[in-house]
Order: sequence, then C-alpha cells, then structure tokens
Amino acid sequence: MVDTQKFVQTIDELARTLRQLADSGVKGFDCAPDALATLQSWGRPPPPRRPPPQPPETLEAIREDIGDCRRCTLCRSRTRIVFGAGSPQARLMFIGEGPGQEEDRAGEPFVGAAGQLLTRIIAAIKLRREDVYIANVVKCRPPENRLPAPDEIATCSPFLRRQIAAIRPVLICLLGSCAAQSLLNTTESISRLRGRFFELQGIRVLPTFHPAYLLRNPEKKRAVWEDMQLLMKEYPYEG
Repeated sequence: MVDTQKFVQTIDELARTLRQLADSGVKGFDCAPDALATLQSWGRPPPPRRPPPQPPETLEAIREDIGDCRRCTLCRSRTRIVFGAGSPQARLMFIGEGPGQEEDRAGEPFVGAAGQLLTRIIAAIKLRREDVYIANVVKCRPPENRLPAPDEIATCSPFLRRQIAAIRPVLICLLGSCAAQSLLNTTESISRLRGRFFELQGIRVLPTFHPAYLLRNPEKKRAVWEDMQLLMKEYPYEG
C-alpha cells in the first residue's frame, strides 16, 4: 500500500522546489526528445504489441499440404508426385519444368538422362546434388512429356513459391523456357533470357538452357558453361 503521509510530504517538497525555481527566474526545462515522448505518452493506453515474427514454413509442411493432390488434371496420369529433392538450407536452387517418365516412377526430380547431365553440371561448379535443391514448376508428369499447360502451372506454382520461401536460397537457376517464363512472368525465349541475372523475391535468378535441350543440341553446352561461370562468381563458397 502507498504511504499517504510520505506521498503528501514528497508533493509539498516538490512544490516548494518549483516555487523557489520560479522566484529565481526559471521559466521551464529543456527535455530530450525521448523524455518529451515519455511525458506525452502519460495517461494514454500503451501501443499494441507487435506479434513475434513467424518462422519460415518448412518443406515438410508444404508437402503435407499438397497431400495426394487432385487440384489439376495431371493427377489422372501420374504415378507419383515429384515434390523436390536436396538440402533444405541450399544456397542454390535449380528449377525445371516438370517430371519426366523416370522421375514419375522414382518420385524424384532429374534422375533420367537429363538429370545425369544436371548432376555433371553441378559437379562442374564444385557442388554436389545434396548441396543444392532441385524442383520443378509442376510436380506431376505431363502426358507424353509435353510442356505444362498454363492452368496446370497456375495451380502448382504457388507450392513452388512456398518452397522457395522456405529454403531462402541465395541463387536460383531456371532450367529452360517454361521455368524461366513462369517464374519471371515473361514471354521472352530462353535464348534471350539466358546469360544475365534477374531478381525474384530478392533472390538472384539466372535462366539457362534445360539439360534435356542440351542432349538434343550439344553445341549449346558452351553457352550453359558460360552461364555456370556467372553463377559461380555469385555463389557464396565457403573458405
């Protein structure tokens, strides 16, 4: 409880001090900005507390949300959902267009001939598959390995963007025109997009040719190596 007598004495002493200061010519006090803000806040309700920042979503939670996806017609012909593979803390992410036949069987991205070439490309930039994260624009195989349709991309790409947000890579390499056009929201060809960086959600993004395209057009491997050299200059290697 408050000691009333002591409180009154304190007020009386303060009043005498203020009268003495007034008699000596003091007309006011200079206050620091912080002190003025404190005085102005007296008697007002405290500001609402900001909620603590939420931790980033996990890849496991995104995969659970996808479930046995039936959101588009690709579910009718797929064998398995190909979610993605690699390190959840990857600094570099590779994104292709969609699973092929072998990926559909295995449930893992880039395991066929194009995937073997991608593995060699990753090794050439002094990394391993387990150091990076590999995903696709759509997570189910389009029939006959055709390009994903716009409605299929629209349905599936939010999950990819959530993967990007969960991993928070420093760099993204977009493999082929479908991935580049979908993520960068452009109609430009991969030939015009490759060889330069773009920005996506604050991440440096480099488009290049798809490994499957290189299998059909090996003369383009030099261009991809030039792109990988650009990537290596930006990659935060340790040591």
